Amino acid sequence: MRQFIKFIVKNIPRPVLIKFSSVFGKIVSIFYTGNKVECPVCGKHYRKFLPYGVQGGDNRLCPSCLSLERHRLIWLYLKKKTGFFTDKLSVLHIAPEQPFIKRFEKMPNLEYITADLESPIAKVKMDIKDMPFEDNSFDVLLCNHVLEHIDDELKATKEIYRVLKPGAWAILQVPLDSSLERTYEDLSITDPKEREKHFGQYDHVRLYGRDYPERLQKSGLIVKADDFVNTFSKEEIERYRLDKEEKIYFCQKP
Repeated sequence: MRQFIKFIVKNIPRPVLIKFSSVFGKIVSIFYTGNKVECPVCGKHYRKFLPYGVQGGDNRLCPSCLSLERHRLIWLYLKKKTGFFTDKLSVLHIAPEQPFIKRFEKMPNLEYITADLESPIAKVKMDIKDMPFEDNSFDVLLCNHVLEHIDDELKATKEIYRVLKPGAWAILQVPLDSSLERTYEDLSITDPKEREKHFGQYDHVRLYGRDYPERLQKSGLIVKADDFVNTFSKEEIERYRLDKEEKIYFCQKP
């Protein structure tokens, strides 16, 4: 069963997994009954999470809501360090993630808009480099694992800055290699196999390094790299299956 599940999550596109997630989760959950790990997003617990990723990394994907490490960390951050679940907020969610979208849509305190160029679950079809929104429109913007796909990163982050209200904030996560001092990018690399070799995925155009906050600041945003994950105990990090190396990039418009 383990090898079968690993094959499924490695070879079936995530949009297909999303479409059939409820059925998939119910079937798989039978084989993962237990209480060793817990998803803070959906509240379900299992003996372990599912494998996920190109390499089939073990114990990563929640069978119920399809959360990964980054989703669980963001959820906890929003709960513990922001007024996201209580304040009246206008929210733009770019490339909305399956673990979040239905939950955020049901929250009465949010005026919640989802947008993306290709996602089938986003309400507004748009290019992040040319958003169809007026200046100073949103209190919060969520955009996770998107910028590594964008050729003109600065144009995209300036658009994010533009649509945020003064004092508003954004969470902008990307896959990041902390061993790299500087971001590695080469826009001349266009072949999918070469991009996977250089940047880790066929549709990525760069591999971010520790200079990521500096790159965001070029847009005018004030950036805090919050080591939030290390406010949890080792036991909590293991139970929620968080990435202990991941920081939250909290960005604010002055």
